[in-house]
Amino acid sequence: MTDFTNGVDRRVVLGGLGALAVSGKGVFAASPPLPSAPVGINIIDVGGALALMQQAFDDYRTANPKLVSRITYVKAPAPELASKIKAQQNAGRADLDLVLTGSDGLAAGLEQDLWLKILPDFNDKFPKIEENYEPAALNLHKVQGAGFGVVVNYYPSGPLLEYMPDRVKQVPTTAEELLAWSKANPNKFMYARPANSGPGRTFMMGLPHILGDKDPQDPVNGWDKTWAYLQELGQNIEYYPAGTGATMKEFGDGSRDIIISTTGWDINPRALGIVPKEAKIQTLKNFRWVSDAFFMCVPKGVPNDRLAVVLDIMAHVLTPKMQAYSYDEGYLYPGPAVKNVPLSLAPKRSQEVIAEFGRPEYADLIANNPIELPLKPDKMVVAFRKWDELVGAKQRK
Repeated sequence: MTDFTNGVDRRVVLGGLGALAVSGKGVFAASPPLPSAPVGINIIDVGGALALMQQAFDDYRTANPKLVSRITYVKAPAPELASKIKAQQNAGRADLDLVLTGSDGLAAGLEQDLWLKILPDFNDKFPKIEENYEPAALNLHKVQGAGFGVVVNYYPSGPLLEYMPDRVKQVPTTAEELLAWSKANPNKFMYARPANSGPGRTFMMGLPHILGDKDPQDPVNGWDKTWAYLQELGQNIEYYPAGTGATMKEFGDGSRDIIISTTGWDINPRALGIVPKEAKIQTLKNFRWVSDAFFMCVPKGVPNDRLAVVLDIMAHVLTPKMQAYSYDEGYLYPGPAVKNVPLSLAPKRSQEVIAEFGRPEYADLIANNPIELPLKPDKMVVAFRKWDELVGAKQRK
């Protein structure tokens, strides 16, 4: 059921054919002209990006009353995104103008050919975009987004173990130790279904590096060790929640002692009081960051008047002042995808939260460990399916 609401819960997530065409081989038409009367814009968020960026969108609406009459925010779980948009497109409707999604929703939409190609088709709206991105965000933008998804927020992500020091005396430091700990402490370790969880998919994609698997970018022929490990680990996991929030709640109430986390999922739930401030993080041997991002996508079918405004909004939220909102309360730490956005530019509340709940060790971990790209979208869809079949089918509820 679609939930059209202007109030957005922090973590519930919330997203035709742009009539502009390529005019001649290799020559792209300019962006459509901005409308002469204000239009209403519907934004769907299936990853939580509005927790970081809603203020930036609201700022645009306030500053441009002649272009935007209202912005409506829609929420849906990531696995429902593609079918929701596909149904609208099949019905000849364009109810959603802008999609905010993680790499999961991006991949699902690419698989079904739902997205309008933004770059290079509308390069005029995004001058020097590649120059302005942080290097790791640029890699995600080029490889994951591929012109269909524009990176709006970025973080190195994880995978990290998060544990309670008063309940975990011998903290696992290798994958083998984690497996042994889970056997000795059944049902005390948990992670969420990768298809709808940033930490879950980061753990899944990080393990091939940690385990020294044959090809970390090939979940079909290169992850023999990873699939075997996840199946064995699963024997000691009670169930796989549908989203990360449930893992944080059960960790916070003492039902679980170790969960999979990321920088943002470590900082933000502690700042919100869902997880005790005393929780600690640990990496496993051979750790490498698997980066992640939120992307902006435009469904095919958006009329030109709304498309023009959407492109203008997208450019607006990539400016340093708007990007500073993405520090938020540590939800996607650090958050900004573009250069020259220091924490000092963020709202005072963001600075206070990072000062109190951030971790000094993050700077060192980010600087001194490789940052790997996640799977390409088509491979990610395959990996989600294989996890569901090989790992999740037995226990997820």
